[in-house]
Amino acid sequence: MERESDRVRMGKLVHEESYQRRRKELNIDDRIVLDWREDGVIHEVKLTDKMEEAHEMQLLYYLYYLKCKGVEGLRGQIDYPKLRETKEVELTEEKEKEIEKALVEMRRIVSSRKAPEVEWMKICGKCAYAELCWG
Repeated sequence: MERESDRVRMGKLVHEESYQRRRKELNIDDRIVLDWREDGVIHEVKLTDKMEEAHEMQLLYYLYYLKCKGVEGLRGQIDYPKLRETKEVELTEEKEKEIEKALVEMRRIVSSRKAPEVEWMKICGKCAYAELCWG
């Protein structure tokens, strides 16, 4: 579904245009794709900061996943090139517990026979996965 999303295509274009010299996507275990890694910092490029909490959780999961594979001491950075802003992300003990709690909840949802009730939000109209919830 992401491949068909104009918004995802726009994000990829911004990523490619803004970070041409650094662009080195790293696919790890076909589970996570890092935009690039540089000096112990994992970078994630985003178009806007409208979903900042989700962006942070995504990057925290990447850091958590790598830690579980024995790679420690990394930090994260969310890059918003159109806004000319960055946000530092660090996997603290508290954040690690948040990720673990989210993973338990996701497993519960996936294993249940009924999809959870969802509530329409303004951002839903622009989401690449809207068809899954509302289609």
